[in-house]
Amino acid sequence: MRPANSGADHHAAAILKLLVTRLREVWPDVRITLRGDSGFCRWRLMRWCDSHGVRYVLGLARNPVLERAAAGWLGRVRTAYDLDGQSHPIFGTVSYAAKSRDRPRRVVVKAEHLRGPDGGKSNPRFLVTNCAGDPRALYEDYYCPRGDVEKRIKEQQLGLFADRTSCHAFAANQFRVLLAAAAYVLCDQIRRTALVGSALGRAEVGTIRLRLLHVGGLVQKTVRRIVVRIAGSFPGQDLFRRVVDRLRRSRHAPDTS
Repeated sequence: MRPANSGADHHAAAILKLLVTRLREVWPDVRITLRGDSGFCRWRLMRWCDSHGVRYVLGLARNPVLERAAAGWLGRVRTAYDLDGQSHPIFGTVSYAAKSRDRPRRVVVKAEHLRGPDGGKSNPRFLVTNCAGDPRALYEDYYCPRGDVEKRIKEQQLGLFADRTSCHAFAANQFRVLLAAAAYVLCDQIRRTALVGSALGRAEVGTIRLRLLHVGGLVQKTVRRIVVRIAGSFPGQDLFRRVVDRLRRSRHAPDTS
């Protein structure tokens, strides 16, 4: 755990090195892309990625130099906005390096003018990357999906109590987080397989827990078997049966890989 007075990038390069090494031990030819916000945009981390074949798409905090470089695109989107009141984003690339950086790198620019009172507002965004390709695709297909990942983390914290780390011992808190992670993997597997096409097919794990799994029941253990008896008034019985049936059939399905 990092000290409270250190940045989000504390030990990020060391952790990334451990992860990349472990992944490549199992999959030597795997392509790895690091995606993160501007808190992880550090030149030492990027230099390590450049020298070890790791791609990255990282947010870059705006500053006057970058805004001057994007001034032409920002002027064009403002003109388009004045014509019809709609946002018309433009994407481009520039080469940029702050004085503290080791060398210039490719920066993807998103120039956009958002709707709002008093003529709206300019909303430039910047990414630094070592990836080739269309700047719009890099922004929308590589960088923006990180927002969905943040939702999944929040889903685990709120829906499965991963933020309950009130024990005095670090190992106990770590075990609690691991239990929440295991519960998330289980719920997500049920959502992606057994709940497809149902009312809970796109539900958050907290909703799945409350409406499908958080049910009163009686567990009876005999010599030959364990029987789980669900309450007769359970409103989700039909869906529960379908989920169990789908999981049972998927378990016995032949492996075609």
